[in-house]
Amino acid sequence: MASAPRIDASPADWPDALHARLRAADVTQASYVPDAGHTRLINLLHADPAVTATVLTTEEEGIALAAGTWLGGARSVVLMQSSGVGNCINMLSLPVIARFPLLMLVTMRGEWAEFNPWQVPMGAATVAALQAIGVRTYHVDAPEDLLETVSAAAIEAFDGDQQIAIPIGQRMLEVKKW
Repeated sequence: MASAPRIDASPADWPDALHARLRAADVTQASYVPDAGHTRLINLLHADPAVTATVLTTEEEGIALAAGTWLGGARSVVLMQSSGVGNCINMLSLPVIARFPLLMLVTMRGEWAEFNPWQVPMGAATVAALQAIGVRTYHVDAPEDLLETVSAAAIEAFDGDQQIAIPIGQRMLEVKKW
């Protein structure tokens, strides 16, 4: 893997550094359900001519797309919000049982400064639900920890045929207001 930039400026710069880290891991496919927490990263992925960024209608499609991408000889990342984890638990059995690599970046809701009580139950259950189906998790709450975590997770996923999710703590995201 090529080296990628460290986060030296503002914590708000982490999506730019994360994009570089994903490209250093040779990720060329990204799929997502639109999410405010991933907006900057999504825009960077769409602007990158070496990456195919695919909008999904539901998170389960991203799991299937990741499996197909791997079978086609490429690497992918699935971006979703913690509420989307609940939508794709059954589909996660595909990469777990078939041992397809899976790298997911999950922006968390229902944590710090959450205004929407509907987000709290799934936010509290996200990591436990992923682990119960067999997906390893590495929760990140600080931008300075994100890049090393993503690099290590990419090695585990793509070189070790593991299923890895990185929940990105709500403290790293802007406080949402309605």
